[in-house]
Amino acid sequence: MSEVYFANMRSNSRESSLLNKVNKLFKRAGFDKIINEGDLVAIKLHFGEKGNTAFIRPIYVRQIVEQVKKSGGKPFLTDANTLYRGSRKNAVDHINTAISNGFSYASIGAPIIIADGLRGKSFTEVEINKKHIKSAKISNEVYYADALIVVTHFKGHGGTGFGGTMKNVGMGIASPAGKQMMHASVLPSVNEDKCIGCATCKRWCPANAITIENKKSHIHPDKCIGCMECVTTCPTGAISIMWNESTRNLHEKMVEYTYAVLKDKKEKVGFFSFLINITPDCDCASWSDANIVPDVGILASKDPVAIEQASLDLVNAQQGLKDTALKSSFVAGEDKFKALYPNVDAQLQINYAQELGLGTREYKLVEI
Repeated sequence: MSEVYFANMRSNSRESSLLNKVNKLFKRAGFDKIINEGDLVAIKLHFGEKGNTAFIRPIYVRQIVEQVKKSGGKPFLTDANTLYRGSRKNAVDHINTAISNGFSYASIGAPIIIADGLRGKSFTEVEINKKHIKSAKISNEVYYADALIVVTHFKGHGGTGFGGTMKNVGMGIASPAGKQMMHASVLPSVNEDKCIGCATCKRWCPANAITIENKKSHIHPDKCIGCMECVTTCPTGAISIMWNESTRNLHEKMVEYTYAVLKDKKEKVGFFSFLINITPDCDCASWSDANIVPDVGILASKDPVAIEQASLDLVNAQQGLKDTALKSSFVAGEDKFKALYPNVDAQLQINYAQELGLGTREYKLVEI
């Protein structure tokens, strides 16, 4: 049974402020022990797409940066470039977006180094020989870092039910070519009755697989790479995923990529999970919908499977908020992400991660 440390949202003094709780979580979880003097420490997070407002606040990340420095490490903030056409497609736009969202050196105290280079071509092949992935394309700046602190915003996601630690590591640290490998078997379809021909999907498609014909979007399956950005960006919900066995494949490929990232970093990785601003969509969206449950708190653990299971359990234990994207499962204990995405089994990724030996679903929650 793994220990997962938890800090709730309550505060009535400077000592019990959320910023101090981040510092306490860092130490209680033993993250200071995984860092040696002079280690180059990658802090993996999501800077948020331009227009998004739900990403983790920079002020929390600064606390983690300061704790890494106190432990003797040399921290840098990092993420890999996106597969879709957004404000983080290349390193220049990515860094500019991060700075505009508050992740400047002045506010954080650490440089930003995009993990896979200028155009996403900087990666290392990591051989894992798993069910789907034989060799994973892992972004170089994380691969070559001495230690890794994964800072995750836990929220919903249309393809995987929820976006947590596994998505932040497996999908987030893969190069764009690796991301394409994970999505290759997922194909979307267009409901022409809902389509208004606005071409938003066309602008975001990285594969030029969408054309506008007779004022309706048309997806060319021979060009589609399954990145699902058209599903996320469609303003009318006209594009949906054709769910089949490939849903499981997406989950399992993402977990196999997580395995590849962590393969050579045993005892050198720590995980945070922020259960704050729990929106129905990923931070890759250029907007943020209303939270589906109240803010819960912050978790820390050395076990990626345990912290994922604990995050899911704590969110589902909340009373769902009405007048949000959540239309059912409001009762505490009911599955909020299944209500949002009924065709997705969010437990798939956790179960498979445990099967691969990444950690255990059994955990002890330790409140600080």
